Amino acid sequence: MIERSTKAQGRSGEDLAQDYLRKQGYKIIERNYRCRYGEIDLIARDGETLVFVEVKSRRSTAFGTPEEAVGAAKQKKISIVALWYLAERNIHDTAARFDVVSILLTGRSRKIELIRDAFDLPR
Repeated sequence: MIERSTKAQGRSGEDLAQDYLRKQGYKIIERNYRCRYGEIDLIARDGETLVFVEVKSRRSTAFGTPEEAVGAAKQKKISIVALWYLAERNIHDTAARFDVVSILLTGRSRKIELIRDAFDLPR
């Protein structure tokens, strides 16, 4: 049964994304990292690369695909949080990127798509 509340849908989507990424060889470091500037859904390692992952799930495409919800403003916010994370953890000289996991939950089917290097650090 698909959970109905937006918060529950978000948690469910993050669970699915976490499992999917692990199967792709990612090592999950943190989930729901929060600072005063916002939140990043998942932080992982893909080999030597640190990956900041935004998870978007939708029940339909009536208002666009899940990945289309990660527009310029959301990208900027994620970037600021990522920079804060790197500074807080004193992480330097490490390759990093931003991935998006798009999850479409329609009826009983699930479509999960990983978009690697989905966007660059906005200027």
